[in-house]
Parts: sequence; structure tokens; C-alpha cells
Amino acid sequence: MSMSEKPQPLYRICVRGRLSQTGAAWFEGFTLTVDETTRPPQTRLEGPVMDQAALHGLISRIRDLGLTLISVQRIDERRMTLEVHNENLSR
Repeated sequence: MSMSEKPQPLYRICVRGRLSQTGAAWFEGFTLTVDETTRPPQTRLEGPVMDQAALHGLISRIRDLGLTLISVQRIDERRMTLEVHNENLSR
């Protein structure tokens, strides 16, 4: 990546329930994690989003799948790495 290219921002999107294999295929390039500690379970999607148009497209997919959107959060890569590290330590 050249100095003029910015990395794509990372997003965390939470939806209620679990995604089917078909639904998960709609979010290629994202890490999907199911949080079983919540009732009902929630699926967390994390990954890069090119721009605002792509973000709106993801939200439209969630709507088209009939999922309930819980939250959308822009996260920074260092924070995401630290959270993954902390989750691994707690297991």
C-alpha cells in the first residue's frame, strides 16, 4: 500500500440471531462470531468497509435477510487486535 492509500475502515455490526450458511455467504470478507451469552444470541460481523455506499449496502443486506440490526460501530484495527487478544486470554 502506498503512502497515499488509506486503509479501509473496520466496522463491527451486530445483529440479533444467528446467520444461516446462505446468510453468512452474503458477508464474504467479514469475520462472523456468535455471542451465545446474550438472549437471543447475537452475531457480530467485523471487517473492512470501503466507503459509506458499501456500508449502506451491508445494512440493506441485513434488512433483506430479515435480521434485526442492533449496532454499527467503526473500530480501529489496533483496538480490534487487542480485543481478540483479550478474548483468547480469557478462554
